[in-house]
Formats: sequence, structure tokens, C-alpha cells
Amino acid sequence: MQYLLLITGEQPSEPPSQAEMDQIMGEYWAFDKAVADAGVKVGGEALQGLETATTVRVCNDERIITDGPFAETREVIGGFYLLDVPDLDAALDWAARCPGAKYGSIEVRPIMVFDNP
Repeated sequence: MQYLLLITGEQPSEPPSQAEMDQIMGEYWAFDKAVADAGVKVGGEALQGLETATTVRVCNDERIITDGPFAETREVIGGFYLLDVPDLDAALDWAARCPGAKYGSIEVRPIMVFDNP
């Protein structure tokens, strides 16, 4: 079964130092290698900063474009992993190993499968 690990954390008030960034990225590279080596990684990417977000809504058939995220919040989505694992317990185990769980939180959601008529 496929699960999405949605990585969220607070938007930092100032960028991390190069040493801090190297440490964090090293942890992510190790996690990325672990899920790939285990054969459970379907995909995963980091997202560009909050300032690059654009939100689209349609109201009365009119497209409304807004710069920025859809909600005012301190937590932002930083990236995701899509894993194919046997069950929720396995997904939760991988989520706990993800560096994002240490620096923010990981929302784990099963992927819905539709029957295509």
C-alpha cells in the first residue's frame, strides 16, 4: 500500500548556517538512501520556499490566482516521500526515521485507490 509522508515544519525566521544546513541535508541524504535501499521509495522531493507558492481557486467559473500558500500558518510543507509499504505501521516506522520528524512533523496519509470504470 502506498503512503504519503508529508514533511512540515516552521518557516525559519532566518536561514540556517551552512554547517546546520550540511548536517540537516546529510540526515536527509541518509534517509533517502535508506528508503531507496529498502525498495519502498516510490518518489520524494523537497519543495522550494514558501515565497514561491501560488494558490489557484475557481469561483463562479473564474480563476483566482493568489501569491503564497492557501492559509496563514507558521508551519509550511517542505517536501514529501511517497512510500510503498505493507501497512500503516511500516509507514509510521519510516516516518519516525525521517529527519523531518525531528525538525517538525510528518503527516502520514494512505493513497486512495479508485476503481477506474
